[in-house]
Amino acid sequence: MITRRYFLRLLAGLPLLTGPPFGLHVVRAQAQVNGNTSVKIPVGKTFAGEELHYDIAFWFLNKVAVVRMAFAPGEGKGRYVASLQGQTVGLTGLITRNRTDTYRAVMEEIDGGRRLRSLSFEEEVRIGKQSRRRIHTFDHTNRKWIERNVRMSGATSEEEHAIPADKDYNDFLTASYNFRYGVYGDVERGRMYRVPVFPKKDVTTYDVKVVSRAEEENLRDRGSVPDGSEYRIELAMDPEVLRSERGLIKGWLAKELYPVEGIMEDVFLFGDVRGTLVKRIKPNPARQS
Repeated sequence: MITRRYFLRLLAGLPLLTGPPFGLHVVRAQAQVNGNTSVKIPVGKTFAGEELHYDIAFWFLNKVAVVRMAFAPGEGKGRYVASLQGQTVGLTGLITRNRTDTYRAVMEEIDGGRRLRSLSFEEEVRIGKQSRRRIHTFDHTNRKWIERNVRMSGATSEEEHAIPADKDYNDFLTASYNFRYGVYGDVERGRMYRVPVFPKKDVTTYDVKVVSRAEEENLRDRGSVPDGSEYRIELAMDPEVLRSERGLIKGWLAKELYPVEGIMEDVFLFGDVRGTLVKRIKPNPARQS
C-alpha cells in the first residue's frame, strides 16, 4: 500500500537524483582543467551564472517534480553561493502539499582560486506552511563543524563535531563544482571512486563508477541516450536509504560534467525514478568583475 508518508519519503530524495554524485574530500591538491594545470579563470568565475533545470518522472507521470540548480556570486570577494531546489508539482504537488526541498551552500575560493571550500550548508524541507531546517557551519581554522536543527515546531538543537586533521569537510554542492573544475583529477572511463563524505546517518563514502568505453558504447547501441551525454556513471548507496533493491543510481554526465540524466532504479512500489535535464543557462565569466 502506498501511504502518504512513504510517498513523501520518496519525493524527499528526488532532488538528489540530479545532484552530482562526486566527492566531498580532496583527493589531489592541484587543480586540473581538461588535463591542463595552467588555470586562467578562477573556479568561481568559471561557473558563476550557470543554472540547470530538471524534470522528475516515474511510472506514466512525466513531471511529478521540478529541480533547479544554480551557482552565483556571494557576498564578499571570492565567495559564492550554490543552490539545489526540488519542488513537487501538479497532482503530486497537491498530494504532498507542494513539498519543497532546498539545499544552499556558501563557499569560498582558496588556493588562489583553484578550488572551493564550504563555509556553510543549509537543508530546508517545506511542506505547506511548515518547514524544518538543518544548518551546517564549517570552521576550518578551529577544525569545528556545528550542526543546528530547527524543527517544524520551532524547537532547536545544536551539536558540535570535530573536523579530523586529515579531512576536508565540504558539502556535496561545493564538491560537485570542484569535481567539474578538475580539483580531484580527470574523469577516467572504467575507474571506480570511493568518495568520502561528511558523516550523515553513518554514511561516510559513496562508491562511484565511471563505466568503461565498451559498456558505454553498448548502452549507446541500445539507444535512449539523452542528447549531450558524454560519461556514464553509477552511484552505489545503502539500499535502505533509497528504498530500492540494489541502492543504485545511474546517470549520464555532459562533457562539462553536469548531470544530463539520473535514474534511481527499482524503487519499492515505484520502479525507476528519472531526473532529466530540460534547460541549461550557461555561465558567463566575462560578466563577472
